[in-house]
Amino acid sequence: MSSFSTEPRIKPAPADASFMPNEGLLRFSTAGSVDDGKSTLIGRLLYDNRSVFEDQLASVKKSKVNRSSGPIDFSLLTDGLRAEREQGITIDVAYRYFSTPRRKFIIADTPGHEQYTRNMATGASTADAAVVLIDATKGVLRQSRRHAYIASLLGVQYIIAAVNKMDLVDYSREVFERLAADFADLAAHLQVRNVYAIPVSALEGDNVVHRSARMPWFEGPSLLDYLEKIPVNDAASFGPLRFPVQYVIRPDASFRGFAGRIASGVLRTGTDVVAMPSGLKTKVKSIVSFEGEKEQAGPGGSVTLTLEDEIDISRGDMLVAEEELPAVGNEFRAKLVWMHADKLDLHKNYLLKHTTRSVRGRVIQIHYRVDMNTLEKGQAEELEMNDIAEVEIKTALPLFFDPYRQNRTTGSFILIDPASNATVAAGIIEHGINWGTALRSAAGAQRRGRSTKEERQARFGHPAAAVWVNGSAHIAELIERTLFDEGWHVQLVGPDDLAPSEFAIAAKAYHLAGMVVVFSAPAGEREAEEAVRNAFGRGSFLTAWPYPHEEDADAAARIASKLRQWRDTQEQHHRRDSKGD
Repeated sequence: MSSFSTEPRIKPAPADASFMPNEGLLRFSTAGSVDDGKSTLIGRLLYDNRSVFEDQLASVKKSKVNRSSGPIDFSLLTDGLRAEREQGITIDVAYRYFSTPRRKFIIADTPGHEQYTRNMATGASTADAAVVLIDATKGVLRQSRRHAYIASLLGVQYIIAAVNKMDLVDYSREVFERLAADFADLAAHLQVRNVYAIPVSALEGDNVVHRSARMPWFEGPSLLDYLEKIPVNDAASFGPLRFPVQYVIRPDASFRGFAGRIASGVLRTGTDVVAMPSGLKTKVKSIVSFEGEKEQAGPGGSVTLTLEDEIDISRGDMLVAEEELPAVGNEFRAKLVWMHADKLDLHKNYLLKHTTRSVRGRVIQIHYRVDMNTLEKGQAEELEMNDIAEVEIKTALPLFFDPYRQNRTTGSFILIDPASNATVAAGIIEHGINWGTALRSAAGAQRRGRSTKEERQARFGHPAAAVWVNGSAHIAELIERTLFDEGWHVQLVGPDDLAPSEFAIAAKAYHLAGMVVVFSAPAGEREAEEAVRNAFGRGSFLTAWPYPHEEDADAAARIASKLRQWRDTQEQHHRRDSKGD
């Protein structure tokens, strides 16, 4: 047995075990590079445990597709999509359920191809353990490293290094111990404490459900025996109350309920809660579920609450424990897994979804990117598909969050491209930054009076400005489209959109609205230009010309770049002034 193998230590239950998670249920995911045998291992596990329905087994036996050397291709028991069976690969996340006399299991069989890394992250996000397969004939590959890194990043407590295809290396102890040592080095770098290495042959069934007679030199338990002993202590059950509001239910004037899923903590009737972001305090009057009224509900429970007081709460707000408030901020550091073919654009505003709250946000800095070959941290100006990096994010409105290591739900988020509605990244929050500005932004959100210039700048990510573009109207159109696609609060004014006498009034209205306005300069209208300059102020009025013989697209790109530099400078001034208040 490998020197870094550890038997699971059974931890005592806390004193208040009213809502202890189901210790009989273990969620685990598979991980590793393509063709390491993940689906075959799960198929063998189900088959040897007699957890396969007879009709499903008969269907697999009749299948024309059989890439194994035996009568059954065990991978077909989990590869359910037609494309998966035809290509012999896993594409989607396949969830399988089975049980033994000792406990119940939920397996997430995830794909190994790099292009489907996002699916692996999805499967590992709720897992208590991860089985990372290593091909005994190939060793620890780049994708194996990436999957192990993501599993550790997502807080998976137990990682099993299953060295598969031992039958192809004649069940060599030397091969296993060499690969186990390689993975031990990786685990030490990732600071994973609970790691267990085991030699297996998914095809032949060695050390999967039963201990192998072909490897008497290995003294550890089989894979299933080890999985049965892993303790599951869900921190969400004992953490502070977090109840993100998903929906307000108002069937008539006599009932006002707030529906959602409890992220952590325990709700009881009479519990004191604080509504975020308003900060108003109240008590839980009743807890309603599909089964009827309850006295209490725990993590994962989907319930509707009624409150003692009539306070303004809507989707995206959060009810929390009065004595343990979450962090509040609109700037934080996060680990980001980039999941889209389009690269990260540091100039673009994305939609950030955190619990039930969706806000505009932007990645304002990449602190480092992880090299999956060496796991070293290096500088980066961009992120491509499957890159993992630590970044700094700023949102238009404050979030109510906990570090991911404390709460998986309130410490995680996704980024969405607002133009295509595609999920481009998944992230976990490390810690908040710039607390002074964040708390003032939260306080501003509680006010119901007239919005201020500072609030609009925080919301849109830039102050008001006017860009007076001389030359082709097409240049102004390209600039406006570029800024709009990046999420700017921008408006184009063409040369014929306003009469000369209307420029002063329109410019004042645009300025009050906090907009960036791209004017395609009408010929000879010096008075109109001066009226716009006076409305916005000289520090927020920019004049632009194309260079001689410069293409419209090049001119637009150059001017847009200047505007981004101007925005970043204004943001630095705004942050400095906020800290000085």
